Amino acid sequence: MAKGLFKSGMIVSAMTMLSRILGLVRDAVVANLLGAGLAADVFLFANRIPNFFRRLFAEGAFAQAFIPVLSEIKEKHGDDQVRVFVAQAAGTLGTILLLVTIFGVVGSPVIAALFGTTWFIDWLQGGESAAKFTLASNLLKLTVPYLFFISIVALCGAVLNVYNRFSVAAFTPVLLNMSLISCAIFLHDKFEQGAYALAIGVFIGGLVQLLFQLPFLGKLGMLSKPTFAWRAPNVVKVRKLMLPAIFGVSVSQINLLLDTIIAAALMTGSIAWLYYSDRLIEFPLGLFGIAIATVILPTLAKLHANDKLEDFQKTMDWGVRFVLLLGIPAMGGLIVISPLIISVLFGHGEFINSEVDNVAAVSAGVTAYSVGLVSFMLIKVLAPGFYARQDTKTPVKIGVKALVLNMVFNLALAPFIGYLGLALATSLSATCNALLLYLALRNNNIYRVSRFTIWFALKSIAATIVMSFSVYWLAQQIAWQGEGTLVQVTILGGLLAVAMTLYFSIMFIFGVRVSTIKEIQQLD
Repeated sequence: MAKGLFKSGMIVSAMTMLSRILGLVRDAVVANLLGAGLAADVFLFANRIPNFFRRLFAEGAFAQAFIPVLSEIKEKHGDDQVRVFVAQAAGTLGTILLLVTIFGVVGSPVIAALFGTTWFIDWLQGGESAAKFTLASNLLKLTVPYLFFISIVALCGAVLNVYNRFSVAAFTPVLLNMSLISCAIFLHDKFEQGAYALAIGVFIGGLVQLLFQLPFLGKLGMLSKPTFAWRAPNVVKVRKLMLPAIFGVSVSQINLLLDTIIAAALMTGSIAWLYYSDRLIEFPLGLFGIAIATVILPTLAKLHANDKLEDFQKTMDWGVRFVLLLGIPAMGGLIVISPLIISVLFGHGEFINSEVDNVAAVSAGVTAYSVGLVSFMLIKVLAPGFYARQDTKTPVKIGVKALVLNMVFNLALAPFIGYLGLALATSLSATCNALLLYLALRNNNIYRVSRFTIWFALKSIAATIVMSFSVYWLAQQIAWQGEGTLVQVTILGGLLAVAMTLYFSIMFIFGVRVSTIKEIQQLD
């Protein structure tokens, strides 16, 4: 079973890598077009709000509630009942989202005022940030509909994943990045503010992603006429599971939104610095953490539906080990070479035409977020242990605690270190979240980390320490600052190659083999 999971995980990782690479290209285009000033802050603000609700409801609460119920119906009742359930879920979700989207477009100034309060107050008083509020209100009219499109895409993707069609859903985000890049290149000259071109790209990207997935759903025979079925038993079950799930695995998204609200009150550039920092962290998180979570949830749900507790525990232990193998060195690597990565990706155009050293500012943000990278990844594996069992109450209790801790950390750190305090607070609260999730799993006899995985983690930490210090020393010997992009890319590629070779060589010396990752080990 682990071999199948490993293969599926690698497929999703490969597709995710393509998407993340294009995402970084997109961010480079945005940085070149908007820099890290007013226009960048406002576009990222307008884009983050629908993305927050997308991650919270579509990919967060909805997916975690929908997939276990869908898997149970598939295992116990067959495809005909699955088809009925999918039509009911699509019709109910689609109707609600359509109403929310209409309200969001019409009430965009209200949304801008709620989430950008300081801009709104300045607008009322005719202050310096009045232009930010006006632009945000206009951009939201274009970005809010993305919530409708991408939520239906998430539903389609969940069905495809339950039927092991992982590559389709994993490839879909590539289309959004292509849309944003294309609109940025070809439409930015059409508007006084280039941010409008990007907002149009968000709208088109959402529509294209939905149109792309529908034929694959049709091949499975799951493309039926949507029906609004608010009181259908299985829809009711999903609804009941969704409410607590909102605060469970998606708590990190709430943290990000809170960061955005607070950052809006800080110095200009804070939102952009946090965004670019978060984007770099999202690369390994999406590549490894989210990829493994994508394949592990349907598997855990199936094992739970068939009462295979031991296999359930072994699969979770394998998922934790997979995350540790890649998450720990990713954390070390990002900390030591983030300035070069940022310079390669964003060090041109408006991004460097500033009185502020944006490269240094984003690099510091990456370091603060990197502290919690492994915890972000572990949450993606540990939380499904509850959701697969249709238990969303335990994660919500943990999520609320983590959310409160995040706000405490924000208030304690932001006054002293500004936006870095927000990033560090998110990392610290994520670490608390992951720890509490594990303790709850252990105390409920759902999962206890094996001694094998503990030793595996210690080996990974030791290998990462050696790798990080070596690569840091090597980077200090190379004068890459001021070099052209091609030279910097070459240097970055060389450092990454050295880092990977060192890390995996040391792990090999420690006795780690490919079979260690592919195979599920006996629990002890």
